[in-house]
Order: sequence, then structure tokens, then C-alpha cells
Amino acid sequence: MRLVELSDLETNFNRLIETLLAKKRATEEFTLRLSSEHSQFTRFNYGKVRQTGLVADGSIQFTLMDNQRCCFLSFPWTGSWDIDWLTAHTALLELREELKLLPVDPYLVLPSGNNTSREVNFGLILPQISVVPAILTQVAELDFTGMYAGGRVIKAYGDSQGQKHWFATDTFTLDYSIFNEHGQAVKGIYAGSCWDETAYIAKINAAKQHLQLVSRPPKQLTRGKYKTYFAPAAVADLLSMLSWSAVSEADLQQGNSALAMLSRQEKQLSPLFSLKENFKQGFVPRFNQWGEMTPLELPIITQGVLVNTLVNSRSAKEYNKTANAANSSETLRAPEVSPGNLGVDIILRNLDTGLYVSNLHYLNWSDRPTGRITGMTRYACFWVEQGEIIAPIDNLRFDESLYHFWGDNLIALTNFQEFIPEVETYEGRQLGGCLVPGMLVKDFTYTL
Repeated sequence: MRLVELSDLETNFNRLIETLLAKKRATEEFTLRLSSEHSQFTRFNYGKVRQTGLVADGSIQFTLMDNQRCCFLSFPWTGSWDIDWLTAHTALLELREELKLLPVDPYLVLPSGNNTSREVNFGLILPQISVVPAILTQVAELDFTGMYAGGRVIKAYGDSQGQKHWFATDTFTLDYSIFNEHGQAVKGIYAGSCWDETAYIAKINAAKQHLQLVSRPPKQLTRGKYKTYFAPAAVADLLSMLSWSAVSEADLQQGNSALAMLSRQEKQLSPLFSLKENFKQGFVPRFNQWGEMTPLELPIITQGVLVNTLVNSRSAKEYNKTANAANSSETLRAPEVSPGNLGVDIILRNLDTGLYVSNLHYLNWSDRPTGRITGMTRYACFWVEQGEIIAPIDNLRFDESLYHFWGDNLIALTNFQEFIPEVETYEGRQLGGCLVPGMLVKDFTYTL
């Protein structure tokens, strides 16, 4: 996609919608979904720039529906009207031919309603020329490895019923690790819409302190149950599992949900645990693949009780449910776990003796019906005795049920939250993330 002013992109996208409205047949319906970005990517290794460049990219997903049939085609979005209209018109003709070959879709969701929205969030991210000095000045003496991705991301929607949505936001993420001479590492993420040098320096200083701690001889542990504090990044990893066959109404109906026992009220989580979708932060667009607008807030679990699943319009038709504008995969888009009352200065004192877990990886369901999750600890995890960090630990495998660590074994949640952003860049920069506290849990099961 060539570099085009934001207003020109929006004008061209709206023009495409209007032109397709004039060209469509009386029985046809369509949707257009735009995904576009203008981003800088800079990769660091050993405290030096390994790779850097700019990406200006865009694509349109054009979905055509007629006679209870549906198909779609994706094509590049250049921002040039002459090129984009020729591509879109060719796609329209191809989709019409393909529709003739397809079977009827009994749960097809057609565009409806008159929703419109426009949200543009301007940020104060680093100028392209300032990215490298701003990042490397603070880590010049360190083995620093990471990826910076920053710029503008656009998501837009239009359909044959006249619905239009436009969402543009300026954001950045810096996903990094700092290594010592033994190959041990501390991981961190700094992200937002406004670069704050003070906040970045604080992040790096905290990482340096943890790096000194991981340089100590590791503590060898046996398998068993340990009192554990999970930092917000680790909580975010656990929370991400709920988007994989847990909060989806379709998964619940099909018997695949890890929250089935919670839905049947056979189990209940701790009254300390509450989860909701919160779109007030403006990190992600509220509209979904059908142009439907999600409520600004949607409670999922309130004080341990499941009060809503994520229901899209397709599931609503198939299972006779009420839709709540979930996306096509019925996954969390703007999750927030409510904070508790555990202060940052008393975390270690309340942990007393046990594990301090900063990060997790390799998570998977080990027994989905009982909500059991397996995974491993990773990066800057420590053994704590009498409220003092004693030594780092080697990576441990765990296997534990969410009905335990978010249930009876949940001791406390911190009174602060951290925003843990999405950092994936596959097929484009991902938006959003989750807002989560840290949590203190008793008897967490480590299988080694």
C-alpha cells in the first residue's frame, strides 16, 4: 500500500462501499472489512540493530451473499482508487460465479441494522529516526534482544445495509529480553500509545535488578504443590486460555468448553475473581465481522459466577441464543480481570515461602472438561523464603485446574493492574491485549 493520508484512505474506503452498493444486484448483500497499517519494525540483537524497516500494507476482505449462500475473497488495498476499484470489481464478478457452486448455509448471518462509528486515537509514539537511540541508550552495556513495532493501524467495516465503521489508532510495542553471560534471561514488554522515557527507564531498571537475581545459583525443587505469586504477565498467559474453548457459546453447546462445569453450576470460582470485556480503553474496535457493536462493558464472570458467554450472531441462530456481538471465533478481545487489595509492597511478605512466577509459556489444556492447564515457567522465576527472594529456579512444568487457582486456592489479587499487549505480527500487527492484576495462589501443582 502506498503512503496515503488517513483522510484519503477513509474517503476511498467509503467510496468503494458506495460504488459497490450501486453495482450490487437486488438479492445480493455484501460486507467489506479493511485491515491496514503503516508501521516501523526494528529488531535488536546483542544491543545492536539487527534489522529495521517500514511496512505500509493493507487488505480488504470482500464477502458476497446471495440466495442463502456466502463466499469471500481478499485482495490488497493500495489506497489508489483506480487500482482498488478495478480489483474490487473483478472480485465481485468472481464471487458471483463462485456462489453458484456453493451449498446453502442455514446459519448465514446477513448484514442488518444501521450501526455507524468513527474512532481515531492519535498517539505520541517515537519518530522513526528516534526509535533506535531512545531504546538502546538505556541498554548500551547489556545483551539486549527484542522487537519494536510502532505506527498506525486501521480497521474498518462497511456493508450493503449502509453500516460503516472506522477505527484508527497509533500504538507501539517493545517486546524484549535481557541476557546475562550464562544465557539466563529476563523478559519485559513496554507498550502504549505515548512513549514515556521515564516509564521505559523504570522497566529497564527493574529488569536489571531481576537479571542480578537470576545470576544466583538456581534452587532445585521437587515436584509438589507450592504457594505461588503470578505476576500480571503470567496471569495474562493463563487468561488467554479462556479464548481457546472456554468462553465461547458454541464450544459450550458442543461440549468442548472448559467452563462447562461453571455453566452447569457444578463448580464456582472464587468471589475474588471477576472478568469482563472492557472496550472503554479504546485499544480495539468495538465492531465485529458483521458490523455489530459490542457493549462498552460485558461481564463474563462476576465474583466467581459465570454470567455471560460470548455469543455471536451465527451461534445465536444455531442454538437459539441472544447474541452479544461477539466476534466470529467468540474469543476475548478486550478482557479485564478486576483488581483486589494486595499491595505491591507486601507481595513477597504475603507469599512468605514459595514461588514468584514472572512468565509462562507452552500452555495447553491437559484435561479441558475439568479446566486443567499445563505449561511451563519461563524467565525470571524465583524461590522465595520468609518474604525474600533467595534464588532463581529452573523451568518447571505445571498442571493445574482453573477451578483451583481461580477458585478455592486463590488467596488474593493485587490492587494494581498491568496492560499486557498483543505483540503478534503475523499477517499484520495485532491490536489490544488484556488488563490484569497479579495473583497469589496456594497449593499450585508443579509436576516437573
